[in-house]
Amino acid sequence: MEAGLRSKDAFVLRRSQILLASSRGQSPPKIAASLGCGSQTVRNAIHAFNERGLGALEAGSSRPKRTCHAAFDEKSAETVREMLHRSPREIGRDTSLWTLAMAAEVCFEEGLVERRVSGETIRATLARLLRVLSLEAIS
Repeated sequence: MEAGLRSKDAFVLRRSQILLASSRGQSPPKIAASLGCGSQTVRNAIHAFNERGLGALEAGSSRPKRTCHAAFDEKSAETVREMLHRSPREIGRDTSLWTLAMAAEVCFEEGLVERRVSGETIRATLARLLRVLSLEAIS
């Protein structure tokens, strides 16, 4: 653990500092204050060490552990695509150009989704639909 204090990897260095301070009996809030990090960061490091031992000094993946279900099913995604081929003026907007945020707002207003979604969700849905259409074209 003390070798980790000489590590060039900031993650290993920080975890080593936390774990050594904890082994000296310091509380998570006190460790956090002395290292300039959050108390939850300290607790996470201690829990990881208790579960994985020295493996806790290795950074894990930062990818989400689970993914959410798509906001749009296949049918509603196709409806979004069709909607975007029409002018926003047809549904009472003051512009003839779609934005992702506007598309998200209209999808909620039109009942294509149960809850409000972001423009990024619209972009990801269109990208997914494009991949599906590309794969169908190849087949």
